Amino acid sequence: MDFSQTVERISLKIKQKGQSVDSKKIEAKLRRLVEEFGVQPAEAERSVTNELAKEFNLTGIGTMGGGGAGTKEDRSIADIFPGEWVTIEGKVVSILSPPSPAIAQSGIIADATGAIRFVAWAKANAPKMTDGAWYRIESAVVDEFKGVANLKIHSGTAIKPIEEDRALIPSMVRIGELKPGIASVRAKVVQEWETTHERMLQSGILGDESGTVKFVIWKEAGKEKLAIGAVYTIFYVQVDEFNGRLSLNLSTASYIRDEGDIVVSGGDTEIRGTIVHIAPGSGLIKRCPVEGCNRALSRQNYCAVHEIQPKFVYDLRIKGWLDDGKKTYNMLLQRDVVESLAGMTLDAAKELAENNPLGMDEVFLRMRDAVLGRYVICRGREIDNRLLVRLCERLKMETGEHAALLNRAGGVP
Repeated sequence: MDFSQTVERISLKIKQKGQSVDSKKIEAKLRRLVEEFGVQPAEAERSVTNELAKEFNLTGIGTMGGGGAGTKEDRSIADIFPGEWVTIEGKVVSILSPPSPAIAQSGIIADATGAIRFVAWAKANAPKMTDGAWYRIESAVVDEFKGVANLKIHSGTAIKPIEEDRALIPSMVRIGELKPGIASVRAKVVQEWETTHERMLQSGILGDESGTVKFVIWKEAGKEKLAIGAVYTIFYVQVDEFNGRLSLNLSTASYIRDEGDIVVSGGDTEIRGTIVHIAPGSGLIKRCPVEGCNRALSRQNYCAVHEIQPKFVYDLRIKGWLDDGKKTYNMLLQRDVVESLAGMTLDAAKELAENNPLGMDEVFLRMRDAVLGRYVICRGREIDNRLLVRLCERLKMETGEHAALLNRAGGVP
């Protein structure tokens, strides 16, 4: 990037006040801010101008006011935006593992209005902050990563401990009002999903009166699973966004189980279509009996977390695809819905598996024959293109709809 014009403007302002400064020094400061810290060029120019004005004790050369580098005006975390230089006071509520050697420290700092993730660069040589302590951070840069504001601590940032232990009451957010960033919520654990990664401790669905959202907890020291049906207050959780859908990463959060209940918003999706595929892992399955686990076991009764479980618990489920003629949904049916739709109870499935040479495979084949190709109406929650079905009924397909589906299957437009 060519900084020559910017260097010339800054040099001229300094010279007009009777001082001179090396152009290479100005350019080095600009490059450091823009190329190393990702500061916008206009902000970098104002920052360097302010810094030199302070160095030579100059006034009236167009330095910035409240939003510029070196500003002492306090800002609330909820009111800061990418591209600004800010001074805040807050409490460090979480310290995270630095994702890169270039980062000395990373974590979350909060005040009464909200919270933001901070990053201290190793080159900044900033003092380490302590979890649970209050600090005044002067002249930090707010930038943006994946649509989320971050507070960057650089060499020009001053970090001052605040000795008094102030009260901090987190600002709570309803699930339906979440946006990418850091938030605190009170929610009920609606459902637990099978983990899809060896480092994943738990994933599932949280909900409140305003809606539902996916959550994940990674295996880290001190992290515990959430109990199905329980209500938790979750402080300073990371809200991520992918393909327009939000999810909560509890790696940054602390959570406390609450008394009482929450009536979770129905969030019902109704889909009429044909069951076009029944996936392996459907039918009669075995689950881990360890309290709070409930994972599906392998054929050798192996749990990914608790290893061999000879005293397993039987269950029914169906995983498959539901096609409405325009879109195909991954669907998951639990025991009560499976029994009603397939016409087979859990006891009947167990008896069949024990007395048939094919065992559990026979249950799968009979359930597949009972539901595959059926025209149904399913109601449930749709999350990440997955339909969590709470009710599924067979319907009589109209002739026109049947023909449309056959034409689609045969590639006829």
